[in-house]
Amino acid sequence: MLVAISMAPVKAAYAQSNLPIVRDAEIEELLNDYVVPLLKVAGIRRNRVDVVLVNSKSFNAFVSGTKIFVNLGAIVDSDTPNELIGVLAHEIGHLAGGHQDRLRQQLDRAQTIAVVSSILGAATVVAAASQGSGDGARAGAGIAMGGAELAQRGLLSYQRTEEFAADRSAVDYLNATKQSTKGILITFERFHKDLSLVRDRINPYRLSHPLPRERIAALEILAKQSPYFNKQDSSSLQVRHDKVRAKILAYTYGPNAAESAFSGAKGSVAHQYGQAISTFLYRNPRNAVPMIDKLIKSSPNNAYYHEIKGEILLRAQDAKGAAKAFSDAVRIDGARSPNMMVGLGHALVLSGTNEDLRRAVGELEVAISLDPNNSNAHRHLAMAYGRLGDTGSANLATAEAQFYAGQYKSAKQFAARAKQAFPKNAPQWLRADDILRFKSPKN
Repeated sequence: MLVAISMAPVKAAYAQSNLPIVRDAEIEELLNDYVVPLLKVAGIRRNRVDVVLVNSKSFNAFVSGTKIFVNLGAIVDSDTPNELIGVLAHEIGHLAGGHQDRLRQQLDRAQTIAVVSSILGAATVVAAASQGSGDGARAGAGIAMGGAELAQRGLLSYQRTEEFAADRSAVDYLNATKQSTKGILITFERFHKDLSLVRDRINPYRLSHPLPRERIAALEILAKQSPYFNKQDSSSLQVRHDKVRAKILAYTYGPNAAESAFSGAKGSVAHQYGQAISTFLYRNPRNAVPMIDKLIKSSPNNAYYHEIKGEILLRAQDAKGAAKAFSDAVRIDGARSPNMMVGLGHALVLSGTNEDLRRAVGELEVAISLDPNNSNAHRHLAMAYGRLGDTGSANLATAEAQFYAGQYKSAKQFAARAKQAFPKNAPQWLRADDILRFKSPKN
């Protein structure tokens, strides 16, 4: 069942890494609003970068290619928007600095050092063996091991240098966008406390990141010199941030997590939001309807409230009501979120009339055009086509769903069936053929 924040791993483009990717329109829009000003001052075009949510409770973010991956735990543990914005500014520093390309060069260099050391060590061992020298053989082994250790330490030292550089870039971006630099220091202080029990057993030369205390020392004076150091996030942004945290807590941390986290702010929007979501997920979804209706009444143009209402009504087996709620969400949503269109398509499929099924096909096709990797969209499209009696299109949509879920063997089976239903070289035939020709990572 599709929910507003999907916990099923969307393996799509990340199948090889098996990252548990999460899709949620509300969270994605908030993070987009965080990164857009930073990307602009960093000289990076927004359409060149994607922010990807990872279903992990640990506090972490990282870059790969042109994607910034953000763990849900980093959002939950950031009490203010500024703390998370500081983390994102750091990752953008890596992108703008071209650190990934240079890291690949360093990896090649480290590998070369290790290989040359291994060859020299092996040669020494062979020479010593031919002369019957045990000391020489041990020296040769030491050369090989020492070379590998030297290569590893050199690579880690390089990575630590790049981390310091990204920290400094983050401060520059925050100053350029007139935002506080305090959040970065708060995050590093958190890391420092987390390491308190094991700090004495850590070898700093074997770390890819500098120790938090080192990063604080390197940045503290620079950060505090910022004219915006004590500037606070706007109250409206803090509310959006808290609502997103409440949503994540409700979906991923258990039935009482959201309400407990905001127990000191009972009656706040975040507390009400988390309570409504928790009630629909873990208790009686029908009891959640008046809760979300109260929020809708207070903010009728909030598309995400209508989206959650659609999910609640789906859980309550009211497909017609869910379709109405999702329709309102899609109408209000200015960002044209494909996730909301997928929710609407799902509700229309479950509603069951031919008119609704044809409308579902239209909504889902648009969603797929905006987000081709969305396996849930393809899965609901397959259901719609199947109920309309279009078996060929249903098989092709199922093949797509399986493909983007990383189930390549099953995808090929459905693609083979779909291929038989369409004329040779028709667009559907060609897409089915592409799936059949695809070489999976396991091959």
